[in-house]
Amino acid sequence: MLKPPSPDPLYGMHDEEQLIDFSDVDIRLPMLVYMSREKRPGYDHNKKAGAMNALVRCSAVMSNGPFILNFDCDHYINNAQAIREAMCFPMDRGGERIAYIQFPQRFEGIDPSDRYANNNTVFFDGNMRALDGLQGPMYVGTGCMFRRFALYGFDPPRTTEYTGWLFRKKKVTSFKADPETVTQSLKAEDFDAELTSMLVPRRFGNSSALMASIPVAEFQARPLADHPAVLHGRPPGALTVPRPPLDPPTVAEAVSVISCWYEDKTEWGDRVGWIYGSVTEDVVSGYRMHNRGWRSVYCITKRDAFLGTAPINLTDRLHQVLRWATGSVEIFFSRNNAFLASRKLMFLQRVAYLNVGIYPFTSIFLLVYCFIPALSLFSGFFIVQTLNVAFLCYLLTITVTLIALGVLEVKWSGIALEDWWRNEQFWLISGTLRTSAHLYAVVQGLLKVMAGIEISFTLTAKAAADDNEDIYADLYVVKWSSLLIPPITIGMINIIAIAFAFARTVYSDNPRWGKFIGGGFFSFWVLAHLYPFAKGLMGRRGKTPTIVFVWSGLISITISLLWVAISPPEASAGGRTAGFQFP
Repeated sequence: MLKPPSPDPLYGMHDEEQLIDFSDVDIRLPMLVYMSREKRPGYDHNKKAGAMNALVRCSAVMSNGPFILNFDCDHYINNAQAIREAMCFPMDRGGERIAYIQFPQRFEGIDPSDRYANNNTVFFDGNMRALDGLQGPMYVGTGCMFRRFALYGFDPPRTTEYTGWLFRKKKVTSFKADPETVTQSLKAEDFDAELTSMLVPRRFGNSSALMASIPVAEFQARPLADHPAVLHGRPPGALTVPRPPLDPPTVAEAVSVISCWYEDKTEWGDRVGWIYGSVTEDVVSGYRMHNRGWRSVYCITKRDAFLGTAPINLTDRLHQVLRWATGSVEIFFSRNNAFLASRKLMFLQRVAYLNVGIYPFTSIFLLVYCFIPALSLFSGFFIVQTLNVAFLCYLLTITVTLIALGVLEVKWSGIALEDWWRNEQFWLISGTLRTSAHLYAVVQGLLKVMAGIEISFTLTAKAAADDNEDIYADLYVVKWSSLLIPPITIGMINIIAIAFAFARTVYSDNPRWGKFIGGGFFSFWVLAHLYPFAKGLMGRRGKTPTIVFVWSGLISITISLLWVAISPPEASAGGRTAGFQFP
């Protein structure tokens, strides 16, 4: 712990050897505390969510800042003014219902073409902006500033009458007289009619210092009472009262609230703080706040607020997709499913959260879509048996609608066309990968929900390859994983189908090139989307593992032979293949 600074300013010195004069600069450093929660065998520490909850309790006792900034260990602050910009939202008029301010994730160290869509530009510059027009963007786990009071599981204030929510027992009409006395007279149960003094320890634990900090944090985060529309805001100068210095009993209390048994028989992780029980605890925690009626804001600064690293390695990226898919399946099979949301969750916001839990299952249909062109080429039948005017009009309408949607998405959110195309490519790549990953995730989610079997996952690798000459050396590393099998199989099956259909058309007595070109176009379209995956699979300088080709070749040959066994060719009397007979 870096000791708190003295209340008096401390100015630097200046001598002839220094280029900068610090004699007029206050060089005091703020108090800095590094916290490591207690861990013991036999206790479930709940990973990142448990660490964040421990940090909330420890900071409540020691500093009790009304706002909490959260970003991952592989991110750093790139804009010192971003925090001030974020505070303008909850402390402005009408900001008392804002629970958190989410910043977009920006990454560095990604290859210029962003082969695997690590920047996720469409999501952060398109989808999240759209959600900002509803109840607010989702919480994505990093680059987010929270209102501390919203983390304690309370409902937001009512927009009609702020006093009706805040004070149910104590009738306080003004804070201008003595704000410190007012905050000391309030208790945590004053913010919730159902929370009695007997239930407070069950919800928050038995720390009296933590209980006393809750109304203080709520008071300090109120909008400034500088306008008649602010009924019960914070008067100017209320935060200038100096805090008493930390004493040993306070530090001992901060240590006790991060002990491994403090959360026993409390609502931490269930109603209070970050929510436990999901790999994607960030989405669940944000959902719980929106479900209580809180709002969130998407803050895009001119200079990126935070920068971080992303896994540019193909295999690591796939394991990241698997982890997200697993968390989404958990959400779908839990009480955090948006179907069970309260009336406080807006309809379109409910649809957005439903998409989070449903999208892993859509990969099954995507897998069928990728195999249908190859099946058409193998069978000799076009995907559409009969082409009539009604069908062509329907197909044209759908195509034009999708193109218009893509153009509007690119133009409205300012996304470059290349970024949009990379997103489309990785959507199909990750979708086929998610077919195995999501099926695996579905099995994992069902095992956890039904049998209570815990889920293990691989953390995103933070280290690059041992190649100092190339900053993108990690991009070419190929690590074997079973997640590679589905897209490899899809690619090879479509290549074999094109070759098979071409040979059949060439050696046919009545070549039908129109049918081959029509069927081959759809297979080529699938392969065009898989191009970044194939390029990444090739690695660099022939370093692709042999087992990749062995597995994909065996699967492709097996599927091809299985098709021949199901529908064998019909031989003519002269021994030459006359044609193919299909059911």
